[in-house]
Amino acid sequence: MISPRTLIRNGIVIPSAGDRAVFDPGSVLIENGRITAVGTVAQLDAAATDAIVVDATGHAVIPGLHNCHLHSGLLRGTAESKSLWDWLRDYVDPAHRALTPDIAEAASLLCYTEALRGGTTSVMDMWRYMEGSAHAAEAIGLRATLVPYVADLPGYDYFETLASNRRLLENYRTYADDRVRAWVGLEHLFYCSPEAFTAAAALADEFDTGLHTHSSETTSEVQESLRRFGRRPIEEFLHRGILGPRTVVAHCVWVDDREMEILAQTGTSVAHCPCSNMKLSSGPAPVIAMRNKGITVGLGSDGEKENNNLDLLEEMKFGSLLQKVTTLDPTTGDPWDLLTMATIDGARALGLDSETGSLEPGKKADVVLVDLRGLHTTPLLHGDDFNAVAHLVFSASAADVAQVYVDGRLVVDAGKVLTVDTEVIRARAQSAAEELFARRADLTRERS
Repeated sequence: MISPRTLIRNGIVIPSAGDRAVFDPGSVLIENGRITAVGTVAQLDAAATDAIVVDATGHAVIPGLHNCHLHSGLLRGTAESKSLWDWLRDYVDPAHRALTPDIAEAASLLCYTEALRGGTTSVMDMWRYMEGSAHAAEAIGLRATLVPYVADLPGYDYFETLASNRRLLENYRTYADDRVRAWVGLEHLFYCSPEAFTAAAALADEFDTGLHTHSSETTSEVQESLRRFGRRPIEEFLHRGILGPRTVVAHCVWVDDREMEILAQTGTSVAHCPCSNMKLSSGPAPVIAMRNKGITVGLGSDGEKENNNLDLLEEMKFGSLLQKVTTLDPTTGDPWDLLTMATIDGARALGLDSETGSLEPGKKADVVLVDLRGLHTTPLLHGDDFNAVAHLVFSASAADVAQVYVDGRLVVDAGKVLTVDTEVIRARAQSAAEELFARRADLTRERS
């Protein structure tokens, strides 16, 4: 339930408002679903004498995390040690052929519950049959930006269509008290015709919404784009008219200086997925160069199948380490930069930064408490030796998340999701996965 006034007291408050300000110790005051004050313990004790008090001693108090690129799914641990295109052809696309609305909804319930349990309060999910995803997000209580997999080229008739994307926009453009919203999605440059790109951009304009797609994940993709179109992928996107301030492109691993300039000039944002890019051997995205050019870069987990978990605290660690190992520069991958990417920059990429992404008065109370009293987060130091942000990025994990608030509503307490029965969610996902694999096997036999 949303309490009228809640004081999160005596924690290590890290507002993540674009600077490195910290209140240590500090407090956050929540009233009617929004943050009304952030400051020192003494300041807020005086201002909140009648509030319900939550003791945050030994906890980092941070904004909710934003996962800017996720695919709901049920293939975790079943499609390993494959290159990207073999993996898509042999595992992922056959599963899409076998997918049903009920299985798709079970996958979203599982993934959103896992995400929320780990401190992620906002996801952008590219998936299918997303009416079920909207209902899943409503039940679980997190923010969700729903982006259908749209493809129209021959051989990809089992994906979503612009017509089904339109229906989703008509019914779920905003939903569940504005926590859930629909965008326009395009699966991939090689799955969609030029006409689909033109129509997708027009659809996003018509519904005043954003657009999301993948690009430049592998070197072979870049070479194929040059062969087919005479342009690199981001150049082709510019030619097809989909880039702009409300477009988010996932991956952007193999972008050159010209493409980064295009992204910067058009205001297009990037969803960086370090774990997925490493696991699929795609390569390291030039995150430092993109951010230096003013491109907004948020973090994404990618799907459960190409990451194996949806832990954005872990994603921050790998995002930092990937920069260090590929540049051979230990000064890169600064923990503060990764926390910024997971919070306010992620919110900015999703067009939510005026409402969430940082702990500031007037913003919606999406707040996460991370327990830093574990063996693996000791010593916890203050003052000149302050190390809480380093612990968040390099030591903490989803298991350390103690409390999560969305719109001021307590949705995770003592590490337990309060809005749904997680065992029911898990059991439904297990059953749905078994059905999916049986259906996929049947379809594979029929096609062979």
